[in-house]
This record gives sequence, structure tokens and C-alpha cells, in this order.
Amino acid sequence: MTPIVEAHDLWKVYRMDGTSVEALRGVNLMVEDGEFVALVGPSGSGKSTLLHLIGAMDTPTRGEVWLNGRSLTGMSDAERTCLRCREVGFVFQTFNLLPTLNVLENVEIALRLGGVPASQRRKRAAELLERVGLAERMKHLPRQLSGGERQRVAIARALANQPALLLADEPTGNLDTTTGESIIALLQQFHGQGQTIVLVTHNPEIAKQADRVLRMKDGQIQS
Repeated sequence: MTPIVEAHDLWKVYRMDGTSVEALRGVNLMVEDGEFVALVGPSGSGKSTLLHLIGAMDTPTRGEVWLNGRSLTGMSDAERTCLRCREVGFVFQTFNLLPTLNVLENVEIALRLGGVPASQRRKRAAELLERVGLAERMKHLPRQLSGGERQRVAIARALANQPALLLADEPTGNLDTTTGESIIALLQQFHGQGQTIVLVTHNPEIAKQADRVLRMKDGQIQS
């Protein structure tokens, strides 16, 4: 299989009140095409920091990330933004939907940012919402949806531009157990269709659904 993610000797050091805080310390990671990887560990272990680096949302203090065959080192902000729009889909714990746009428009905006022609955006967005079980809710605003429904919209939006990599940062963190299980089942469905996924979670039961579980502690991958 071809690696979607290659990370070599990643360090991320923050300066806080004159003190250096090492969020990541020499992390190496490879994620193959079509893999489902779970990152687990206590708060402050570096899980989300690593997710942000491999998703081109942040830059390492030291080390290198390759995403779908392209090195992120030396990319301009514009190049990184373009790469994120086309190659990476993000799902967050807090959904991050635009409150003034309806469900269909929330998915369409990702397609617009990805450069998809207007003539194709609505059809593609509607198809994705049907796939996540929200065909009847397209005209609703986010505040009219349950938490699970909002996360389904967020997943549809994340997959809008057919990204090589889907990154999910605690996607069940704000949901009850049953709803959270349905969201993981939905991610499993897309994984079964070939989607590469890296998931951050505190929940060991959720992590068990992945092909591979990586445990983090103190800014390093322990196992």
C-alpha cells in the first residue's frame, strides 16, 4: 500500500510564559492508504497536536510531514490552505457548522472552497447528505438538529472534496454513548469504501474499531 501520511522526527515546542513546553517529542508515523488508525492517550499527550501537523493545520518545530506524496516543508500558507481543501477532511468534537447556513449550504461551502463548479456543488452535497442519512433535513439550520445529526453534517462536509485523508478529533466527545456508536459506525462505513481515517479518542472501546491503535504519552507514541 502507498503511505498517505509520513511523519519523521516530529517535534512541536510551544513557548509559554518564558518556558518551553514540548507537545511532541520525536514522533514518527506512517499511515497507509485505506487504513483506519486511532490515536489514544491522556489529555496533553500530544494527540491533537499530531493531528494538526499531519493535516497541515500547523507546522512542526522540527521534523517533516509528507501528505499524499507531497512534503509540507517549505509550503506557503496559500499552498497549505489549498492542500487542506483538496486532500484533507476534518471532523471536530464541536461540529464547527456555520449557524446561519442550512445543512445543504454547510456542505456546499466546502465544495466552493475546493473549487468545485457551482453546477456540481448542490448535487454532490445532496448525495453526501443522503449517504449520512439526512436527506430529509437538508433545509434545516444546525440549531434545529440533534448533536448526532450535526456531526453527520460535519462528516458529509469533511468528505465533500473526496479527501485522501479524513481526520477526526474526538468526534463522539459531545455525544451520548448510543449516538457516538452510530457516528463510529458511519465512519466505519466510509472506511469500508476505502477512506483513510485517523481518529483521536479518549474512549478505548471506540479505538478498538480501528485497524491500528497508537497510544500516546508525553508527546511520544508509546505503542
